Amino acid sequence: MELSQLRIFQAVAEEGSIAKAAVRMSRVPSNLSTRLRQLEESLGVELFLRERQRLQLSAAGKVLQSYAERLFALQAEAEAALKGGEPAGDFTIGSMYSTAAIHLPAMLACYHRAYPAVNLQVQTQPSGELVEGLIGGRLDAALIDGPMEYAELDGLPLFEEELVLITAAGHGPVASAADVAGESVYTFRPRCSYRRRLEAWFAASRVAMGQIMEIESYHSMLACVVAGGGVALVPSSMLASLPGRESVDAHALAAPFDRTTTWLMWRKGMLGANLRAWIELQQGRLQAP
Repeated sequence: MELSQLRIFQAVAEEGSIAKAAVRMSRVPSNLSTRLRQLEESLGVELFLRERQRLQLSAAGKVLQSYAERLFALQAEAEAALKGGEPAGDFTIGSMYSTAAIHLPAMLACYHRAYPAVNLQVQTQPSGELVEGLIGGRLDAALIDGPMEYAELDGLPLFEEELVLITAAGHGPVASAADVAGESVYTFRPRCSYRRRLEAWFAASRVAMGQIMEIESYHSMLACVVAGGGVALVPSSMLASLPGRESVDAHALAAPFDRTTTWLMWRKGMLGANLRAWIELQQGRLQAP
C-alpha cells in the first residue's frame, strides 16, 4: 500500500466519483481506476460500493479512510519537523458556517501571507461533525462553539459572539420562548451547537418548539423568516452581514443564552508547526488595537 494510492482513494471517497477525482488530481480516470483496483486487490477487500453513478465507501473503506487521514496528517507534520519546524505541507481547518463567513476570511488571508508554503484547506460543518473530524484525524484544527469536554482534544478560546433571535418585522417583544410558542423554528442539523442552544432556550421556559425546519445556510434561514414568519437563532455579526436584515426584528436573549465563545480546538499531542503558527498569528491579530 503506497501513499500515492491512498491519495487516489481519498480523492475518490471525497468526490464520490472517479471522473471528478481525476479532474481534481489532473489525471486521467483510467489511471485512477487501475490504481484503485490494485489497492483493493492488495488489501483483499472492496473499498467502495458501486451504486449507479456514485461510489459509496464500504465498511472497510470507512476504516481505511480514517487511517489514511491520520497518515497524511503525520506525513505533513514529519515534513514540517524535518524543515526545522517551519510551517509547510497540508493544513486543514474546520469551521462553523457563521465563523467561516464572518471571521475566517481575515484569518486565512493573514496566515497565507505569512506562510504561503502551507496548503491551507477549509471545511465548514456543524460543531458536532467538526469534533468527529478532529478525533478521526480529518481536521488539524477547528473553530467550534465551546468549550467542549473531550479527553482527546485540547483548545483555547478566541472570541465571543452575541446570539439574537430573529422574527418577522413587527412581531412584538420576545422576553422568553413563551412569546414564540407554536411558531416554526428554522435551524441547522441536529449536531449544530447553536441548535442545541436554541433547544435549551425553549426548555428553560418549558415551552415546546414549533415545527423544526432544517436549513443549510443563514441566507436561506433569513429568507424563510421574512417570507413565512417563524424564528431563528443567529450570531449578531452574521445577521449584520446579510442582505435583507432590515426585514426582520432581532431580539436580545437573556443570559446564559445571549453569548457564546468560539474556541480553536485540536487533537491532544498534535500541536505541530502549522497549528502553532496559526495560534500565534490569530492571537496576535485578535489582541491588536
